[in-house]
Amino acid sequence: MEKFLSKAFGFRNIHGQCIVQGIKAFQIDKSPRSKDPKKVIRFSSKTTTKPFEMTVEEILNWQQSYKVYADKDIKGMDKEFLQRALQGQSKYGEEAFRMKFVVRISTCPILMEFDARIISRVTQEKWPHRIKLVSVTGIDFAGRIHDVDDICTYVTNWKDVYEIDSNLDLPRVYGKRDFRRKANAAQGKLDKDRLLTDLIRMARLRLRACEYERVQVVVETGIGLGVFAGTTIGIDETVRSLSASAIRQVLEEDGPTYQNIRAVVFALPIFGVSYRNGKRQDTYQAFVDEFTQSNYKGPIPVLIADQDMHRLTVAIARNGFNVSEFNPADSHG
Repeated sequence: MEKFLSKAFGFRNIHGQCIVQGIKAFQIDKSPRSKDPKKVIRFSSKTTTKPFEMTVEEILNWQQSYKVYADKDIKGMDKEFLQRALQGQSKYGEEAFRMKFVVRISTCPILMEFDARIISRVTQEKWPHRIKLVSVTGIDFAGRIHDVDDICTYVTNWKDVYEIDSNLDLPRVYGKRDFRRKANAAQGKLDKDRLLTDLIRMARLRLRACEYERVQVVVETGIGLGVFAGTTIGIDETVRSLSASAIRQVLEEDGPTYQNIRAVVFALPIFGVSYRNGKRQDTYQAFVDEFTQSNYKGPIPVLIADQDMHRLTVAIARNGFNVSEFNPADSHG
């Protein structure tokens, strides 16, 4: 991707600078606006014979489609905050926590499948214009300073789990980013009611945003349900279960009001199977259990698939449907 951007737009990293921690700053020497709108840009590799083709005009239109939806009832959610946060300048703690209730959406083509195979496309094909990228921030239980409020809000016994900085009365930070568990620390205890309430609020916001954007098929995946689900402190199984329960409840309660959304697909590929107390521990199984054992009653049909999200989304778009795809966003903004 860097080689493509360098060749097409003069992309280069700025040495020693970061947009946010861990993300290198960059600049481009040849803006798309400086090019002929009809010029065809080809995204390809040495191993592909059929590139993904797009015009400069298409790229500009995709950029201009960007919209932001936010929960205005969240304390501190105003335009000043959003303008700053969307430039990657949200502060750790309360502001980072607030970003869970912000959804960013734009029309966005998919250039590659999950295994990095380039998807071929000629400019006459219209399916890329049917794809909406839905960028959301999940709940982070990995134990990082920027999302400290996730730990302090939802893990009721966090002082028993992590080493504490006595000056700040917060988890002690190592390597400028991560928290460290105490030796022989207790397992985490969740405020399940608060967590479920916020997960429902997050799911309701992003589905409502998709409805406003005239999405017909919503493709979701397990945002925050892998390494960020809190496996190291023993809460991951509960987090996955509550996440599935949250969106099931939203679909049952709000489904009758949707005019555009016709179906929801959960793309939950199984990368490995592990068991705990005789029960499978993966996101796919958590969602299957939730929607079957609860006897899902929503009017919106649901498909739970062990499949690549990109492949599913492209297939749906090629069949003429407006479709959305989940994208994990960082709480920095």
